[in-house]
Amino acid sequence: MPDIHANGARFHVQRLAPESADGTRAPAVVFVHGLVMDNLSSFYYTLAGPTVGAGAHVILYDLRGHGRSERTPRGYSTSGGVADLCGLLDALGVTEPVYLVGNSYGGFIAARMAVSAPERVAGLVLIESVCVGASASAWIEDMVNTLTAKALSLEYNRLPERLRAAGRRKIARLAAQADALLNGTSLIEDLATERPLEAAELAEVGCPVLGVFGERSELAGGADDLRRYLPDCTIEIVPGLAHTVLREATAPLRDIVMEWLPRREIAG
Repeated sequence: MPDIHANGARFHVQRLAPESADGTRAPAVVFVHGLVMDNLSSFYYTLAGPTVGAGAHVILYDLRGHGRSERTPRGYSTSGGVADLCGLLDALGVTEPVYLVGNSYGGFIAARMAVSAPERVAGLVLIESVCVGASASAWIEDMVNTLTAKALSLEYNRLPERLRAAGRRKIARLAAQADALLNGTSLIEDLATERPLEAAELAEVGCPVLGVFGERSELAGGADDLRRYLPDCTIEIVPGLAHTVLREATAPLRDIVMEWLPRREIAG
């Protein structure tokens, strides 16, 4: 799939169709990854294959500034992420509602899209992601503090140069990309001005929502907020894990998501 231009930027996109695809207009499943040291490969090698195997049309893309997508100076808020995703779907000719599967910050983008463009969302899977109330405010503040510290470390410790000198080229390349994203764009600034969704906004979300959290995650308390405000919400807690469900519990997560997705609709 060639790169797609949408909302003023170039995005790297992968689109996967099931072998049995026959032109039916079953909803697509769109995967939205997390921040900075993440890209579409985190879903490509975990949930994308089983989802295609269940009969879905799958869309994966690198968020603005991540992976192989263009790193623009600005545009990293969740509202910007929603505009990017809507633009991508338009460019791909996808007009029917889609299922959004978001991990971490990607889940926040997905939830905001369900609020601001509900006609485009058939359902949400939020993996280790909170978007409303005090839990979301605390998470945003923690992300800003963590990323600010990482940005300073990358800038002043010259980590990419040191890694290259040590012959660790792959890690050095990733560190250089993180440095450019954190110190060369408005990502941290945009995150610092981010606001959680209002309870009333979330209560208007009409699509079904699945929330998956690690038992030991600092975000696990946010599951109660999702239950409280979402009309149609299912919560699954994965025992023993923190903010690592996608990476460390791929098989259980796959089973949870595949059981939740309405297969009759996915398969047409």
